[in-house]
Amino acid sequence: MKLKVSEDGSLYGRAGRALGWSFASTALGRLSTLAIGIAIARLLGPAEFGTFAVATVALMAVLSFNELGVSLAIVRWPGDPREIAPTVATISVISSVLVYVGCFLGAPAFASAMGEPGATPVVRLLAVSVILDGLLATPAAMLQRKFRQDRKTVVDQVTHWTGSLTSIALAISGLGAMSLAVGRLTGALAGGLLLVRFEWASMRFGLDRTKARELMRFGLPLAGSSILVFTVNNVDRLLVGAVLGPVPLGYYVLASNLAGWPVSIFSSPVRAVAPAALSRLQNDRPVMHRTFLSTAGLLVAVTLPACVLLSAAAEPLVRFVYGSVWQPAATVLPWLGLLAALRIIFELIYDYFVVLASSRVVFTAQVIWLAALVPALYVGATLWELPGAGIAQLVVGLLVVLPIYLYELHRTGVHAGAFAAQLIRPVLGAAAVGVIVFLISGGLRHDLLALVLAGLVGMSAIALLVYQKRDVLRSLRAVGAAEPEPSAEAQLALRA
Repeated sequence: MKLKVSEDGSLYGRAGRALGWSFASTALGRLSTLAIGIAIARLLGPAEFGTFAVATVALMAVLSFNELGVSLAIVRWPGDPREIAPTVATISVISSVLVYVGCFLGAPAFASAMGEPGATPVVRLLAVSVILDGLLATPAAMLQRKFRQDRKTVVDQVTHWTGSLTSIALAISGLGAMSLAVGRLTGALAGGLLLVRFEWASMRFGLDRTKARELMRFGLPLAGSSILVFTVNNVDRLLVGAVLGPVPLGYYVLASNLAGWPVSIFSSPVRAVAPAALSRLQNDRPVMHRTFLSTAGLLVAVTLPACVLLSAAAEPLVRFVYGSVWQPAATVLPWLGLLAALRIIFELIYDYFVVLASSRVVFTAQVIWLAALVPALYVGATLWELPGAGIAQLVVGLLVVLPIYLYELHRTGVHAGAFAAQLIRPVLGAAAVGVIVFLISGGLRHDLLALVLAGLVGMSAIALLVYQKRDVLRSLRAVGAAEPEPSAEAQLALRA
């Protein structure tokens, strides 16, 4: 088999370096967020935290579609992305401004529907981030396209620390929920300035009507799908807030944030790299399928034990870290932790179909998911309150969404058996972690000791599973490693 080494390193090498930087960024950011989140939660309490949660739901809603999905075209564009950058920037900014105007006008009605009319000013201020997001969509996509996660790491850390320290200072001064909104906006502005500095060449505006039509044909289905994805990912917060009120919503959001640790630390870095890597292999389907399966196996091996660890250690974790006032959050965390493991798998599959431009699959799966989730959530939250909301989502994910995705993967040539084979060992390892940690959490009264022992068990399982995947990890991290000579079509994709 003929081998070649590219001058600037193989695709796997560049993707591996980008993955390493992305992981370092999110891990550092998440660990610092843990400490800062503890301080914020203890300073504000469930009521103020719930008010900010209402505003955050509104922000995530508009961010899901504010630039109409066109920025992703830069990552996937088969030619030189600079030829579409001005048009993407123009569409992104115009659409974002229009979205913000709608958000500003609709803030009072939204806040009232969520049971917290006092959140209106927080919603309006926080939504300014929408305009910044549209303005920075093009340079952010260019960094992703170039695998420059090292620069993205710097941007993320500046954004995080500037926003977090601002929020803490304002919370201490008594600004309440508004301190979080001001801090987030300040951080976004600081990181945005640095992002522009790194990709100043992409900050050009223009409008090529032909390319605009192509971008809209590409972006609008994704924007519609993104709205569905947002609704699926956040309808739980909408319904918990509307049915149970802002204080239970505060508990729920805290538990959701805890469950999101594995997603942020492990899944987000992979999602920052996987679409660009897979898109360059889309003309060589066998290689693309193998890359997808190996990435899925490695991702599950790392994340599933971590998610199960959070679920089994929910009570001592919440009690020790946040204090007894936040104890109700522990009743829903076990279910949200297991749900996070499913979502990590779903997100990677989602990116796979986006790269294939299979908008039908993405759209259909999200519609069915939402149709099943809304009544299940309402019934669960009404009958069993916070735990019911978590149980409802886990059941729908397992019985409705997973079978749909497995069927659609099979149709593209990724067989369910091959996919399941990647999950067997991680599932068995995670199950063992869950049993041991559950016994530790229930048998020890000293929360810190229980958490230390639980952490050792979880990290040992992750280390063992990753060791078994060491060949996959080595191939992703190899710099300039030799790789099989791809087909002629694949070579053209790699040069693009």
